[in-house]
Amino acid sequence: MKIFQWLQDSVQSILRGVSRLFQPTDDDYPKTGVQPFEGEPYNDKEQSY
Repeated sequence: MKIFQWLQDSVQSILRGVSRLFQPTDDDYPKTGVQPFEGEPYNDKEQSY
């Protein structure tokens, strides 16, 4: 009987993951678009050790 309970728990866990993959997104991020780069690029040649 324990094997059937384990099998049922495993299948339910997999189905929860699959259903989460295909449900509508629940992200609450603002729609900001592309952000410009405002820093200085890294230049290895200018580094002094």
